[in-house]
Amino acid sequence: MQIDFENDRQMIAKTRRVPRRQPWLALVAAVMRLAGDRAELIRHGETPWASITFSGSRHQIALTFRGAEAVAAGEIFIAALPEHEFDVPGQIVADATIVSALHELVPQPCLIVEAELLLLEEG
Repeated sequence: MQIDFENDRQMIAKTRRVPRRQPWLALVAAVMRLAGDRAELIRHGETPWASITFSGSRHQIALTFRGAEAVAAGEIFIAALPEHEFDVPGQIVADATIVSALHELVPQPCLIVEAELLLLEEG
């Protein structure tokens, strides 16, 4: 009996799954472009999401805008986010919502914005 190890290696190589790149980095970069250069990323969180027909992920993003001009830019970001058309490869941004906006005045004007975005896998 002859064993063909090379054929087994080829079959194993074909069945190995290549890890998928996660879309969070492209999403955060797109949000930061929309927010402008006065925004600072405080935090990003991701949780898997699925329904009967779709799968994807829910992202929580917190930004801070420090200073009067930055706060004005933050207000523009709040107005623009829900209707913005994002370009995230392989993903559709199905929902983008502002969860909270906290204004602080002391020691300087500051706006802290928390947003939640739902990404669905295309295809």
